[in-house]
Parts: sequence; C-alpha cells; structure tokens
Amino acid sequence: MEEQVDHILDKIISAPGNVGCLLANNQGLCIGARGSASGKSAGLLVAISEQASKLDPNCNAPVVSLDAGDKVCIIYKNGITGAVYKQK
Repeated sequence: MEEQVDHILDKIISAPGNVGCLLANNQGLCIGARGSASGKSAGLLVAISEQASKLDPNCNAPVVSLDAGDKVCIIYKNGITGAVYKQK
C-alpha cells in the first residue's frame, strides 16, 4: 500500500502549479506528504474538512479552498482527506 500512496503523491506533485500535497486518514494522521505540505498539518486539514461538511449536511464532500498569500490550499475528503497546495 505504501507504494500506491507514494505513486499517487508523486503524480499529484508533478502536475503543473502544484507545490505540495498531503493525504490524511480520518483520525488526522498523515499518510504521506510531498513538497511544501507538512505532515504536522494533517489533523488541522481533516478538522477543516469535517467542519465544512457541517455547513450543508446534504453535500457529501465539500471542497474547501484556502487562499493564503501566494498559495492556495484545496482540501477534499472522500474516504481519506487530501490537500493540494497550488502556486498562484
């Protein structure tokens, strides 16, 4: 399974404009991170995704976009939580 996670992270980080990516489990533990994404933020990213899903209970998986200066962090949860950091 570790090879599959590594393959997915490598594929995400290689896309143009992506500067970081992270995958986390439902407990907020980091499964893997690449680039400027820090594994220490995994719990926070999962919590943000969970709180966003409470805004509209009819929406199964909201996409959260955080704009921070010269980067954008996009968070999506579908079984596990993924975050992609993009350069503006």
